[in-house]
Amino acid sequence: MFLFDRAKMQMVDPAKALPGRPEPMPVSEPHFLSGLDLKSPVPAGMAEAMFGMGCFWGVERKFWQTEGVWLTMVGYAGGYTPNPTYKETCTQLTGHNEVVRVIYDPAVGSYEALLRLFWENHDPTQGVRQGNGVGSAYPSGVHPHTPDPEAAGPGSQAVGRLPLLRHGRGAITTEIVPAPTFYYAEDYHQQYLAKNPAGYCGIGGTGVTCPIGTGITA
Repeated sequence: MFLFDRAKMQMVDPAKALPGRPEPMPVSEPHFLSGLDLKSPVPAGMAEAMFGMGCFWGVERKFWQTEGVWLTMVGYAGGYTPNPTYKETCTQLTGHNEVVRVIYDPAVGSYEALLRLFWENHDPTQGVRQGNGVGSAYPSGVHPHTPDPEAAGPGSQAVGRLPLLRHGRGAITTEIVPAPTFYYAEDYHQQYLAKNPAGYCGIGGTGVTCPIGTGITA
């Protein structure tokens, strides 16, 4: 039986959130693998996406290995504290969750392909928990940048639910909300598993294949 700190499982009251700071996190190192500036603007013809799947170390590696992905970076989003640090986020008093921001070329790899990776590579039924990561910093989340989030998020959730239900999984707890403000994580978190190949990776799927992109609909 698992016993969790109930306070970590709940979103902090905005009035009790940490104050943060006006200065953004300094990001001085380029992408460890590509050498690109992590603060590069989205090139013409490309698009961006944001996902929360638990500890962002392993999640980022999944996306940088994906065809069509031009740039990845990790950070914090969805909370109340401006420009939080990792230590602050770990207190569960900022309201933020760990996310990966992806810039990709839709002509090479589709958003549907990213959604399929999302649904297949973590457990979207665990609430605020993934692997050893437990608490409000680790929810499952899809944060579309499209002006029509209904097309980008909930539709895929409906499709993803079908095979999960057939395999006896619980209800999907994934949050689907438009992309909130993204705050960069510290340099040492960026591409962490490329810098530390033996580092912790808590990402793991359910073993259930998601039919997104196969023509099956809800």
